[in-house]
Amino acid sequence: MASPLPSSAPVKYIFVTGGVASSLGKGILSSALGRLLEAHGLRVTIQKFDPYINVDAGTMNPYEHGEVYVTDDGAETDLDLGHYERFLGVPMSQANNVTTGRVYSGVIAKERAGAYLGKTVQVVPHVIDEIKGWMRRLAETGDYDVIITEIGGTAGDIESLPYLEAIRQHSLEAGRANTCLIHLTLIPYLAAAGELKTKPTQHSVKMLQSYGLQPDVLVCRAEHPLPPDVRRKIALFCNVEPEAVIEARDAESIYEVPLLLREQSLDEVVMERLRLEDQVMDDLAEGLDDWVEFLRRQKNPEGQVKIALVGKYVAHQDAYKSISESFLLAAAAHRVQVEVVLVLSDEVTSDNVAEQLDGCSGILVAPGFGDRGIAGKIQAVRYARENGIPFLGICLGMQVAVIEYARHVCGWPDAHSTEFDADSPHPVIALMEEQKGITDKGGTMRLGQYECRLTEGTRARAIYGEDTVWERHRHRYEVNNALRYKLREGGLVFSGLNPDQDLVEIIELPESGDGPTHPWFMGVQFHPEYKSTVQRPHPLFVAFVEAALAQARAEGSLTAPKEPTRMRRVRRASARVLADG
Repeated sequence: MASPLPSSAPVKYIFVTGGVASSLGKGILSSALGRLLEAHGLRVTIQKFDPYINVDAGTMNPYEHGEVYVTDDGAETDLDLGHYERFLGVPMSQANNVTTGRVYSGVIAKERAGAYLGKTVQVVPHVIDEIKGWMRRLAETGDYDVIITEIGGTAGDIESLPYLEAIRQHSLEAGRANTCLIHLTLIPYLAAAGELKTKPTQHSVKMLQSYGLQPDVLVCRAEHPLPPDVRRKIALFCNVEPEAVIEARDAESIYEVPLLLREQSLDEVVMERLRLEDQVMDDLAEGLDDWVEFLRRQKNPEGQVKIALVGKYVAHQDAYKSISESFLLAAAAHRVQVEVVLVLSDEVTSDNVAEQLDGCSGILVAPGFGDRGIAGKIQAVRYARENGIPFLGICLGMQVAVIEYARHVCGWPDAHSTEFDADSPHPVIALMEEQKGITDKGGTMRLGQYECRLTEGTRARAIYGEDTVWERHRHRYEVNNALRYKLREGGLVFSGLNPDQDLVEIIELPESGDGPTHPWFMGVQFHPEYKSTVQRPHPLFVAFVEAALAQARAEGSLTAPKEPTRMRRVRRASARVLADG
């Protein structure tokens, strides 16, 4: 995308901080604002600074942190980067997620190498300079006009202080006209008093001011509308312009947030602060036309189909975040809703699998690590295969499908993965050769984007419509090539291979033929959910939802949309965007 700004124009920086409480939605705010600025023709990216000591998110438990998101270049990152990519349609990288652990690792490495010339290494200036270096690294590429930086945690946290100091220093060095600080805060409502309370926000802003930071914009999460007098009070006591106090109430869909923020002119306030208002597109109709059309499809579905998600982390709503969002995006492409039925694999047995998966027109077996719940995943795969229910296995889900097929079709009842049974006589899944001897857990898996060649005449080739694709990986184990050809003789189709290492990327069963068949049965070693965006839902999810929809129609199980919504709020929010309202 060409920039509307002259090549000599300085990069603009927007910093997003949070106050009063955590989980207010800094990631969604950053993504939504980025999408609005992108619609103005600007080249935008978003980065996240996380204050924890872990070098990256790769070793963190999904129950504590949610899913680990993986970028093309192999970074294991915070799940917010998934939101950034889904909203912007722009790939993220190693430079888009930085942790305190990574910052200190860099400082210590430089000290060991003598880079500081014998100086005493301190938080100021050395750690702060390292943070500022990461803040500017994306600007040095020349690929972006605006960089939005989300600071994890809440104002006042000890862990976040170095980042706030880095923002203060960077704002002075880059110039105030080139930086904008947005503070996302909470306006609680006390039911007993019947009042919205602004004092927590006032204290949060005063805390920022004590660090030398003055917010330019306040985005206020609230359960009730902010009356004009409350907005004026917040503006007066927090030293911001009244039009820079933005109300942020819960939306029916996170993808509605850009339009709701646009309704309050957040993009205009920010562009005016950064002196961009005279240099970019004024008319957003073209820039947001596709977005509004997506929302129309999402909010006016013609039916609902149930798809089971079988995994070991289903108790945490964010453990499979990219998968659930990929379902939503693919469903909108078909003008339906997908009701994701969460099934804990630990509780699935041969006796109850039919009950657990009853009414589901598709079954997805999720990725994961460790042997907990493996038996239940195998039962779910077998149920899908034997009953002709559309099936998609992702990463470990694909490996489990290979194990199930080896046991119940090829006649190897002791087949397993060496991850779970090192002495299996039929190790159909085995540790990758380059993984042998590795002891460190962090950042040592097969990570990032790899090539996949698709076999002509297969379902995978038809779905993608091309013979070579690139997909993101996060695994240590693979289909064992020593047994691969025996599996192929048993009817399993290997429709996608990595040409460099001859690794299996995609398995499937044909829809027709002399051997075992199935209406729609696929497993992928990679993670297609990481590359699904609003602008381009992943073709595998689109095809899987289509197969589940056909199954539901054939069974008569396609139901009316659950709690159908209308476009009232979207039309209201987009009235200034679309000429026809």
